[in-house]
Amino acid sequence: MTQAWPHPVQAVQALPCVPDILSVMAEMTGLRFVCVAHVTPTSWTTCAVLDQIGFGLQPGDPLDVRTTLCNSVRQIDAPIVIDHVSQDDLFNNHPCPRQYGFESYISIPIYDSQGSFFGTLCGLDPRPITLSGSKTVKSLELFAQLISKQLEAEKRHADHVSELSNERVTSQLREQFIAVLGHDIRTPLSSILHGAQLLQRRGVDETTLTIARTIQRSSQRIARMIDDVLDFARGRLGGGIATELEAVDDLAEALAQVVVECKSEHSQRAIVSDIAIPGTVWCNRDRVTQLLSNLLANALRYGEAGTPVHVSAKVEDGTFKLCVANEGETIAPEKLGKLFQPYWRDDDGQPRRGLGLGLYIASEIAHAHGGTLSAVSQHRHTEFTYSAPAGLR
Repeated sequence: MTQAWPHPVQAVQALPCVPDILSVMAEMTGLRFVCVAHVTPTSWTTCAVLDQIGFGLQPGDPLDVRTTLCNSVRQIDAPIVIDHVSQDDLFNNHPCPRQYGFESYISIPIYDSQGSFFGTLCGLDPRPITLSGSKTVKSLELFAQLISKQLEAEKRHADHVSELSNERVTSQLREQFIAVLGHDIRTPLSSILHGAQLLQRRGVDETTLTIARTIQRSSQRIARMIDDVLDFARGRLGGGIATELEAVDDLAEALAQVVVECKSEHSQRAIVSDIAIPGTVWCNRDRVTQLLSNLLANALRYGEAGTPVHVSAKVEDGTFKLCVANEGETIAPEKLGKLFQPYWRDDDGQPRRGLGLGLYIASEIAHAHGGTLSAVSQHRHTEFTYSAPAGLR
């Protein structure tokens, strides 16, 4: 049965051209047994056959490779052609023709998709037949090349089908992952956050209040991580972060609220803000505030303790600009271009919090607004600048 065939046999059986090639080869040469064989140093296997003399081989049947001339073809990597064994000085005493009872024989190398020896296109007959004419050999070499090309094409097709199958599985797993992260994890986390907020409203003792605030901050940080991973899964794997833009007239207030929340969470750090945005800005409010939150989190995490983080936002010459700057170790120029890659971390041996997605997501938000996010670092001063058209586009 076909499912029991070795892979090389299946590969040749999958080629629709092979039966026609064998039929034309038999008609053109007069050989009544022709086949395609897979030949290795240790095996000879029939892959396709046209047998008009009752030789008895079927696809998948083996021969002892040591008894075949196809093994010699493999060793010399060249055709063997015999018109009349009994009159051939080289093969008249060879055991192979006597064992298999042929007088005429031809075998042409076939190569696989990697250019390695695959096997042979061969034929034989108990009768002597003139095969050594240049046109005959050339034609059969072209047939062998056609089989080689078809094997290569089928391999590429099979690889492509496998890739598509893997992509479908990956897509299904991604959707399951998003569903689990977006619902099964976020739901109990929301309950924890709600419980912490309730405790803080009930006038509990100072110790319990401190614990409740810690739980709230930790829950909020986990929620932000979940949002980051969801954005990564939907954006990186799905063609970018989806962002609907609109005219926003309270962007300054929204950005100021982000600064207030960061100050509350990092009470030991100073954040100096200069936010002046008159009029409306064409953007997605939630995404721009998320961008600022990610930039502030990065500055507070990597900035030097005891130094302020500076935030500025303005509209200038029709361009909305948002800058976040911090003092600290200068980032080497060769590392600046890697900052916006997902999961990239500076290999400095220092433990890091977070997933390493914040700057990547911020840059994706910038792209979704038709803008850019850039970084400059020199003289212990690092500044990230988001720029995008402020008006209707």
